[in-house]
Amino acid sequence: MGRGRIEIKKIENNTNRQVTYSKRRNGIFKKAHELTVLCDAKVSLIMFSNTGKFHEYISPSTTTKKIYDMYQTTLGFDLWSSHYERMQETLKKLKDSNNKLRREIRQRVLGEDLDGLDMNDLTTLEQHMQDSLTVVRERKYHVIKTQTDTCRKRETIHQLEKKFGMVENEGGYESAIAYSNGYI
Repeated sequence: MGRGRIEIKKIENNTNRQVTYSKRRNGIFKKAHELTVLCDAKVSLIMFSNTGKFHEYISPSTTTKKIYDMYQTTLGFDLWSSHYERMQETLKKLKDSNNKLRREIRQRVLGEDLDGLDMNDLTTLEQHMQDSLTVVRERKYHVIKTQTDTCRKRETIHQLEKKFGMVENEGGYESAIAYSNGYI
């Protein structure tokens, strides 16, 4: 008695789907191997599971690169050169962006390379510099305030230690607490 037909649709249960994938993957690898042996065919099989795992089968006498080269020759399309062209375009865009950023740094930080700027560009650059100066000043004043507050706290602690006769390294904070609570 043969097996019944199953409806071909996505298996909703994750565990069942993974088990089916694993079994069928092994079956398709077996078929690819048989095709290679029986027909002397060059077979390359690449699969990605829904969990992102990579599985491949390549005929024993060949490599993935050879298969890609045969594929490109058959199609009359060069995958490598198109990929290289895209990489060259990306490199050009990155170089342009880098040059633009370097020019902005020379203009903002060093005040150089201003000859090609018109009135609007100069006004915009001036506004950016004023905004940056405001941010730097705010940070500077914050640091000064923090340092001043820290110095004041240290001075207050030092005065309390003098007032109550405490010396550093002879109890410190715990001694001050004990003294203030009346235990000493």
